[in-house]
Amino acid sequence: MDIQDIKNRFGIIGHSPLLNRAIDVAIQVAPTDISVLITGESGSGKEVFSHIIHHLSARKHGAFIAVNCGAIPEGTIDSELFGHEKGSFTGAHEARKGYFEVVDGGTIFLDEVAELPLGTQARLLRVLETGEYLRVGSSKVQKTNVRVIAATNKDVFDAVREGKFREDLYYRLNTVPLKIPALRERREDIYLLFRKFIADFTDKYRSPSVQLDEEAQALLMNYSWPGNVRQLKNVAEQIAVLEKNRNLDASSMAKYIPSEMGSSLPMRLEGSQKDDFSERDILYKVLFDMKKDMTELKKLVIDMIQSSDHAVVYAQNQQVINQLYRDIELPQAVEASPTLTIRQPAKDFGMMDSAEEVEDESLSLLEKESDLIKKALKKHKGKRKLAAEELGISERTLYRKIKDLGMD
Repeated sequence: MDIQDIKNRFGIIGHSPLLNRAIDVAIQVAPTDISVLITGESGSGKEVFSHIIHHLSARKHGAFIAVNCGAIPEGTIDSELFGHEKGSFTGAHEARKGYFEVVDGGTIFLDEVAELPLGTQARLLRVLETGEYLRVGSSKVQKTNVRVIAATNKDVFDAVREGKFREDLYYRLNTVPLKIPALRERREDIYLLFRKFIADFTDKYRSPSVQLDEEAQALLMNYSWPGNVRQLKNVAEQIAVLEKNRNLDASSMAKYIPSEMGSSLPMRLEGSQKDDFSERDILYKVLFDMKKDMTELKKLVIDMIQSSDHAVVYAQNQQVINQLYRDIELPQAVEASPTLTIRQPAKDFGMMDSAEEVEDESLSLLEKESDLIKKALKKHKGKRKLAAEELGISERTLYRKIKDLGMD
């Protein structure tokens, strides 16, 4: 079975080399009977890989059980894993089998294994080395034949140095290490995953399909996703249920990404003045809004430089330039930021020799603008979208200019 077959069978989406490498390691180690330690951040899909290893092994017809070691109280974890005898502790009204006895001949997945108490770690080490264990309250040695797959989202080396995890157990579990990449390490897969999740949830809740524009996609892929695939799935479900606008831009997408966690702005250096998160959020949105207009401005300037009749091009497009800079009204919090500087455009653009010439030229601009707009509207029979394209400006700018000139 190759990597693509595994993806199809277990619903894994993505083409990242790191993801493919992890699947390849799982395929190679599955037929053996050695222990595997899966590492990766919370929500990255570690349990899926434990299922891959079990179903490709000789134990695939045996039992499989996943145990979250961090969710079981320290006082009962030994009983849960190894069982207990009647009367061995308060509340033990009858004997009980543990997971290692129930899953004999199969596979046990110990998730968050670094959360195990040191005493339980010693018991687990004995099971791994000899296949033997004792029930709580019993002196009779029990035998089991279980394959152990463990997982953790912690740095086990740090836990070993701090004395919270046994070094001998670490090396016994880590016979074959398997690292699952975080979602931010496989950015090329983020949009593919989102499309799959959003399709599933819109179908589940019978809601209209959702589309993202380029800027929304960029925001989606540039977010750090600390919660990994689990967080991305939750965001997709929120959008499928709550979002009224089914064609999302960057500002709409930003509502579903926590601003205190999702900023792609430069990280604040240690010791610098503490930033206001609301200021970051405002600045982030302003930059997105400016991007499209700035691209249009660059195009206009290039056209003006290349044109043989600068005055005509200037008259045609000065309204767009003026409108662009009237639209950029930064909130007070952003204006005060020392990291952002907005420069006003040069008034002459290399075409005027004096301030007086600028003033004289501006007196006739309104008439020229009005005439050009009227001609464009007449040519396209009042269709403003086509007229705006003819003039080389945005439809929004054309609407505002018509209103300013009283042409309604």
